[in-house]
Parts: sequence; structure tokens; C-alpha cells
Amino acid sequence: MTLVRRPFTALTAVGTGAHHAFEMRSGVGLVFEPFLGRGGACAFWAVQLPAWIVGAWAGRGAGAEKWLALNNGMGLAGGLVHFAEWPWETRAGVPYLTEAEGMTDERLDAYNTVLHLWIVAAALAVVLETPRHARRWALAGLLMGEPLRRSARHHFKWAREQARREPGKWSAALREPRAGGA
Repeated sequence: MTLVRRPFTALTAVGTGAHHAFEMRSGVGLVFEPFLGRGGACAFWAVQLPAWIVGAWAGRGAGAEKWLALNNGMGLAGGLVHFAEWPWETRAGVPYLTEAEGMTDERLDAYNTVLHLWIVAAALAVVLETPRHARRWALAGLLMGEPLRRSARHHFKWAREQARREPGKWSAALREPRAGGA
């Protein structure tokens, strides 16, 4: 049995998938859904996430290392975008979202846990598992934070409209007035 060559990279992919699953289950949609539709977004992530995990497990060579570094940087940026877009407070020095993405108050604690684990895994993957020659790819992934932030804003504007059109398929919280965030 082969051990995972890049365990934090694998955990970043798993964290990305957990984030997406949590949001889908909470009725707030899937990343890239406004652009690709539900089926297209599901297909994209159904290919991307397993490939990322396989790359973490067995990927070799400069090309694989660059691609994984880019993914890890984007994973870190994706997690951090939540704290740039939504209201948060610190608890014992750790940021916690107080509102997010149409999440109900009952779901926020679990959602914060998913985000925290995802961000920690991604940061460790970038710092510990990115070889020197691939660091600029991790930086490029981190710089994707701004396009990801803009995509999140678009997503939730779109999702609120979808919730008005088809309330049974979306989180009821998306139909409520919001204090801040995307």
C-alpha cells in the first residue's frame, strides 16, 4: 500500500469537496453553478476533485507539482474568501463567520469547522508540500482569491434570485434580507 505523498494536498481537495457538499446540502448551490448550471458544475467537480486527490496520492513530475500547487493556492484563497465576504468575529483568536451564504444559524458552527479545516489543510499544503520550483503556481492560486470573491458575489446574487423563483429548491435564508457579505 502506498502512502499519500502529499497528505495536506489530499486534505485540501477533501476540504474543498466538503465545502461544496455542505453548501449543496444547505440549499445555497454549488461553486460555478451560475456559469455551468447544476449538472455542469457537478460534472466539473466530479472530475476535478478526484483528479486532485489522485495527484496528491501519486502525482510526479514538475507538471503535476505545478498543478497541485495552483489547486492548493486556490483552495486556500477559496476558504479565505468567506472571511473577506461575510461578517465574522473572533473566538479565542480564531475567526468565526456569524452569517454566510444563506446558512441558517444552526448550520454555521459546522460550516465554520469545515472552513477552518479546509483553510488549515490548504495552508499546510502550500507551505509544506509545494516545492520551490512550483511556489509561483501556489501564489498564482492565492491571487485567484479576487476572481473567486467576485464569483462568490455573483453566485449569491444569482442564488437569491433562484430562491425567489423556486423556493422549494433553495435555502429559505436566501430570501431574507441580509446585513452583509456577498
